[in-house]
Amino acid sequence: MQRAHRGDPLVKQDDLYQEAATTFGAALGRLARGYEANPDRRRDLLQDIHMALWQSLARFDGRCSLRTWTYRVAHNTATSKVLRRRGQAPTLVSLEDLELRADIDSQEQLLDRVRTIERLLALIHGLAPIDRQVMLLYLEGLDGEAIGEVTGMSSTNVATKIHRIKKVLAARFRQGERDGN
Repeated sequence: MQRAHRGDPLVKQDDLYQEAATTFGAALGRLARGYEANPDRRRDLLQDIHMALWQSLARFDGRCSLRTWTYRVAHNTATSKVLRRRGQAPTLVSLEDLELRADIDSQEQLLDRVRTIERLLALIHGLAPIDRQVMLLYLEGLDGEAIGEVTGMSSTNVATKIHRIKKVLAARFRQGERDGN
């Protein structure tokens, strides 16, 4: 077996993957949680995302940032997996990585907060794939321009979409309160 040399494209691909996995690994985990509630399927999805990312880096030409490339591959992989299972009913998303305020001191306040977060995540999980993608990127802290690079939309379109999705989520959230959910 031949040993890979520094000029070898496979070495570049491996180096890029290492950089992407190290830099964006936590975000990829959060993204997988946003798309998949079931822990076993979430692990599978995260593995699929990492495999797709590594494979795609053979074609990475630097026309966009490594961050944009990583998010684009991850969201495309996750969306394609979700679309394949479209007929299945959505489940709640795990709360493992969500921060709960440290000053919540009573058990009832904590339970109320958890229920609120679960309801919000269930609403996000029920969005159409492109809307979910935009909201998950927005919640990751990406700006409209970066979200546009990942999704292929203009930053103006992204801003409009975020505004509309937030409005819809708020209305559905309020409706759930009126319905007693």
